[in-house]
Amino acid sequence: MQTLRASKCGLSTAQLPAYILDVIDTLTKAGFEAYIVGGSVRDMMLGLHPKDFDAVTNATPAQVKEVFGRRCRIIGRRFELAHVYSGRELVEVATFRAPPKKAMTSAAGMILRDNNWGTIEQDFVRRDFSINAMYYQPRKGVVLDFCHAVDDIKHKTLRLLGDPTVRFEEDPVRMLRTLRFAAKLNFQIDPDILKIFTLEMTQLLRDVSPHRLYDESQKLFTMGHLHRVLPMLIDFGIWKQLFADIRPDITSFIERAAKNTDQRIQIGKTINPAFFYAVLLWQPFLERCDFYLSKGVVPAEARAQAGLDVLKRQATRTVIPRFAETFIREVWEMQTRLLNPKPQQIEALSSHARFRAGFDFLLLREKSGDQATQGMGSWWEAYQEMSSDEKEQAISKYNRQRAKNRRKATEEIVELQQPAVVELEPLVNEPEPRSRRARKARANEQQRTEHQNAGSTEIAPGISADHPILKRKRVQRDLSQVIFGPTQ
Repeated sequence: MQTLRASKCGLSTAQLPAYILDVIDTLTKAGFEAYIVGGSVRDMMLGLHPKDFDAVTNATPAQVKEVFGRRCRIIGRRFELAHVYSGRELVEVATFRAPPKKAMTSAAGMILRDNNWGTIEQDFVRRDFSINAMYYQPRKGVVLDFCHAVDDIKHKTLRLLGDPTVRFEEDPVRMLRTLRFAAKLNFQIDPDILKIFTLEMTQLLRDVSPHRLYDESQKLFTMGHLHRVLPMLIDFGIWKQLFADIRPDITSFIERAAKNTDQRIQIGKTINPAFFYAVLLWQPFLERCDFYLSKGVVPAEARAQAGLDVLKRQATRTVIPRFAETFIREVWEMQTRLLNPKPQQIEALSSHARFRAGFDFLLLREKSGDQATQGMGSWWEAYQEMSSDEKEQAISKYNRQRAKNRRKATEEIVELQQPAVVELEPLVNEPEPRSRRARKARANEQQRTEHQNAGSTEIAPGISADHPILKRKRVQRDLSQVIFGPTQ
């Protein structure tokens, strides 16, 4: 172990928010050791801005509860932790842990319960990566480095503490964390890890709770380097363990959505992680819709049932919460409404609660080359920038174009339904007479032939064209002399 001065590591209390100092100071005054640990120390040394701060102490969760009272809540069974609230902020406080007992591991080696309290020297061994095993005491201004983690940060190397095989068996989620840190920090993965990072090893993720895998997938989506980690998920065989029916192929739509998500995070905008799940599951959803449409199901019911099937299938890998499932299905349903909106509903549709998410989804599809959008993504984008008068003109123009397209489609259907006219060519091509007398004689001959044919034609059985009934003249009767009704 080496004790480093915090100032030499680029650390100072000025970088720390008040809530983490409040937790550290309260535990110290109560007579316990308290340190800031984990990714927050690592990120500050790299010049990054940590999202949250974690603390570690020699106080047990029950003792932490006694110190903070109603501000503390104990959670977890497998890993018992204390959540301490300081104002509106939440700090996760863990207790120094000793090595797990063999009786508390599964057949595959995964730790089932880990509530064995220990010392700080035992706790650092339990950490997964060396860069996450530095303990920072802000009031004393020191950093405790037990495994030369500072050197790994300088060389940008991601190294596991202990045997990588054993560490992955203890907690298979560490494989996801390996790829996440490598993509986020742009670090090189240690060769010892690459040797055992095989397809067989990734099968251990099947033993992890789908709820926990969903939480880990959310961290992948929101870390700000999603476009960099997606190819790594495919190369290391993690993709098939996270996504049920999604082909391991990064399409133009998925890539554009990933870059758009990263850009929103970099400029400080909020994102909904369920949106990227809607992007990933879009193609399976379309394929399932086609399946139901081929069975004769009406489009609305086909879309509803297809959404349920796809999300239920994905739940075998990562259990998406109910509110997130509702969001995903509403985004998919908005695609149909935005593609062919009724003119009188356009204004109301633009103020819909899911309009923004549905529009972003449609525009990403259009920019990625999806011809099915019919340019409506650009239309809605321009519509949002218009004034009230311009919106009315745009809706009128859209209505005329919509009616024109409908008439054109109707005409095409009628043309397809009409039988084709077949022109019969004469069996013998006789030359046309040149002189007027010859042409007149030919016309008279044709008339005589037609008259003879008409005379020999029977209108009905036993009635020819010369029958007297056909030569009788119709006489106009005087209806004034006709008596209607019963007679005497």
